[in-house]
Amino acid sequence: MPIAPHLLQNDRLPHGMLVQLQAVYDTLKSAEKKAADVLLKDIDFVQNATIVEMARRAECSEATLVRLARRLGYKGYPELREDIQSVAEEETQPLYQNITANDNSAELLTKVFSSAVQALNDTLQCLDRASYDRAVEQILGARRLMFCGIGDSYAVALSGMQKMARLGIRTFANTDIDTQLIALSDFEECDALIAISYSGRTKSILDIVRYAKTRNVKIISITNYPASQLAKLSDIVLQTAAFTRQLHGEVMSKRITQLCIIESLFVSLLVQKPEAYQKHLEQAGKALQWNKM
Repeated sequence: MPIAPHLLQNDRLPHGMLVQLQAVYDTLKSAEKKAADVLLKDIDFVQNATIVEMARRAECSEATLVRLARRLGYKGYPELREDIQSVAEEETQPLYQNITANDNSAELLTKVFSSAVQALNDTLQCLDRASYDRAVEQILGARRLMFCGIGDSYAVALSGMQKMARLGIRTFANTDIDTQLIALSDFEECDALIAISYSGRTKSILDIVRYAKTRNVKIISITNYPASQLAKLSDIVLQTAAFTRQLHGEVMSKRITQLCIIESLFVSLLVQKPEAYQKHLEQAGKALQWNKM
């Protein structure tokens, strides 16, 4: 999903607001985009403007400004403006600095690690706790689980399968779409599919999810874009917030956030039902000792 270039160059917006703008910008209606662009281009004006003045500058209605504010996680326009005012004089940390050919090893290491840390912190702030709790409950009640992901996302799906299998949960993951569809053909309403897609618009993942819905399987998605097609098809959305100025190719910070969500789900299950899972976890640990020197 392409991101407007000026979104990545703005260093004066509150960081949480910028993160959420990057997630929803391409799904905003034209009037909402006009208002968002004023936010990005003229913060000095916005931090002192009434909703009437802001609506006039953005050439939109006051109701549009309220909708935009809510899309960004605020109750309304006054709360959005107050957040801008609260950080207007604070030093804003740079967002995912580019790595250049002139960087030495220390600079390169710092930028890569800082990118991952920033993505984790942003995801922790964006992740809806109610949705997370619902995901835990759904997995607790599931008879079987399937993890699906393509490319680098499959590595995350495989990690999820291995973790849940250690708890004794019947879990499935495979790179072959036909094999996944065959497995899903036996899934029922009490089962769950965990779909992993950074963009939320990977065609094969969407096809699998659509078929799973015909089986009334519950869909839990892990995606960076809460307005994506995958999110719209899902029963529960767990949002990551990994953005970078390196727009081409895979960046590890995208996967680290997904892995941490799955790790958190694993720990939550173990904490909530230790008596149900501890025996399986110990048996799995003993079995894995056969693969150690």
